[in-house]
Amino acid sequence: MCGVAGIVSLSSAAAPPPREALMRMVGALAHRGPDERGLYRDERAGLAHARLSIIDISSGQQPLADTSGTTWIVFNGEIFNYVELRERLIVLGYRFRTRSDTEVIVNAYRAWGEAAFERMTGQWAVAIWDSAARRLVLSRDRTGICPLHFCERKGRLYFASEVKAIFAADAAIPRSFDPAGIDQIFTFWTAVPPQGVFQGIRELAPGHFRIYENGGVREKAFWKPRYPESSSPRDGQFSGSLDDAVEEVRSALESATSLRMVRSDVRVGSYLSGGLDSSLVAAMGRRFAGERFQTFSLRFADAEYDEADFQRLMARAIGSEHHEVVVSRSDIAEVFPQVIYHTERPILRTAPAPLFLLSRLVRARGVKVVLTGEGADEMFAGYDLFREGKVRRFWGRQPASTRRARLLERLYPYLTRSPVQQQAMARQFFGRNLSEHATPGFAHDPRWRTTSAVKRLFSSDMRAGSASRNAVSELIARLPPEFAQWSSLAQDQYLEIQTLLSGYLLSSQGDRMLMAHSVEGRFPFLDEDVVPLANSLPPAYKLRILDEKHVLKRVAEPVVPSDIIARKKQPFRAPNALCFVARDAPAYIAEALSEMAIRDANVFDPGSVARLLSKCRAQAAAGDGDVSNSDNMALVGVISTQLLHQQFVASCPGGLHTLELTVDIDREHRVEAALS
Repeated sequence: MCGVAGIVSLSSAAAPPPREALMRMVGALAHRGPDERGLYRDERAGLAHARLSIIDISSGQQPLADTSGTTWIVFNGEIFNYVELRERLIVLGYRFRTRSDTEVIVNAYRAWGEAAFERMTGQWAVAIWDSAARRLVLSRDRTGICPLHFCERKGRLYFASEVKAIFAADAAIPRSFDPAGIDQIFTFWTAVPPQGVFQGIRELAPGHFRIYENGGVREKAFWKPRYPESSSPRDGQFSGSLDDAVEEVRSALESATSLRMVRSDVRVGSYLSGGLDSSLVAAMGRRFAGERFQTFSLRFADAEYDEADFQRLMARAIGSEHHEVVVSRSDIAEVFPQVIYHTERPILRTAPAPLFLLSRLVRARGVKVVLTGEGADEMFAGYDLFREGKVRRFWGRQPASTRRARLLERLYPYLTRSPVQQQAMARQFFGRNLSEHATPGFAHDPRWRTTSAVKRLFSSDMRAGSASRNAVSELIARLPPEFAQWSSLAQDQYLEIQTLLSGYLLSSQGDRMLMAHSVEGRFPFLDEDVVPLANSLPPAYKLRILDEKHVLKRVAEPVVPSDIIARKKQPFRAPNALCFVARDAPAYIAEALSEMAIRDANVFDPGSVARLLSKCRAQAAAGDGDVSNSDNMALVGVISTQLLHQQFVASCPGGLHTLELTVDIDREHRVEAALS
């Protein structure tokens, strides 16, 4: 993984991209690519790159051109089938000067045009500049593993892996929150691309490419999730038995994991949470690791969140060299400002902070690449949300039934303050809108409603700014026509992928925390072959009555200890509000939550925030730690938003601009130099 950035003049009248701006952009991305930096510039376009060397370390420096020197590329990510694509391109007559996957992309684009992206297996954010045609192509991988933001302003297009690089390019670019983006954050936990958090800055949607040419722009999806339709259930649906599905999934995952292990010129380790997904990935990764395989786990000082027994059990089972980091509430509070600097958006949970600390440990141990289990819950129906939706739909068909309502008691067994412990309250909460059980978003409605309750803290200006928008209605309005023909489970999975997967799990908890310490994450469950296979499976293979990820548990049986397979599903969690209300809390918290700071950001009402803070402090002082789910989200959301305002709105992010360049092609100055 790397950092990409660029500036393109959208008209011939615009001045050439400033070299100094490109240098600031690549400097702001130095954490994404500490190994090498490069720059290309002509009279219309400038490309910049910060490299984390994983494949073809000795060559493949970027920006990189085709053999004609007219088509240039900067690329963040990995193309895992680049060897196979390279062989096809050689047959077609293309020649290569490097062994890099970067050169494969640029030649693939020359050979197949936009169709090249459909042939690529991997994770990427790529910018291709055809200097002869004066055409810019931006593309992002299918599930949005690699980020790519863009901003059009005064005849120029700015693009970058992270927003901070766009702001660093020109201090005159306006820096303010977009009420629509903030509203989405406090509904879905994330902004849904192309919507961004900041005014004027958008994010390229996963599975899309965007082309600027001849003064115009067009965007197209080259991939979207697909599921079997009820009108023709055999069309696209897996037709084999459950045993057949187990073998197909096992084969696809082994192939995906093998590619992510062997297509690397540096060692690959693995995260190990103690759950099924990371355990299965680690077990498969161990097969292809050679003599030494390192695994990395998070532990918590709070016993409620600690999974050390299962992590160590799996590490012993595969014989890995295992490393742990123990995280306390004070640790989370201490690093939280750094975490928000990298998430570049408000968050409603502190979970990214421990992952920030884990990636720091990975880098300290000399590892650049780790496998992770993200994507398994979305593809194989692992979340309680899917079970909850099934129970509520079953209940909704007979809303007067008390027996059906009791199925709620089988949800959330891992929570010490489970929402189903008090039956009357649980039935009231989950029993809302049961008559809507056949409508889109039904399963997600309780979570969206609970999150949206935090908007009670919004300032009057923020309320007014988002009053004309309804995040849920807009999301539902964009659903594909075939959505109504999918199974209820497929509908729930699709909405989860469209909202939480890319914008939160793969970003705030994924790429941003990994790349903060120059570590690349690889995700076998999001492989090009694994995803459509999982989507094609009958719902009962994934959610068998209320047994989540049933087929995946069967796949894991030969390689994962039975205690891990049989344990109740427990999502990754961390302490939240209580991290920030201790007597020895860092000084930045009081500063960020001061009345003056709240008024300056103008996202929240100062009086409402003061009452929330007082309530959380009182609960902490009582010693029972009983902070409600809503108050947890509210306090974390307020603090993260205030920090984001301090770092990106009240001040302009900068970056190192005196960096040594490995590639320096400046045609505007008629200077061409490739420095070794």
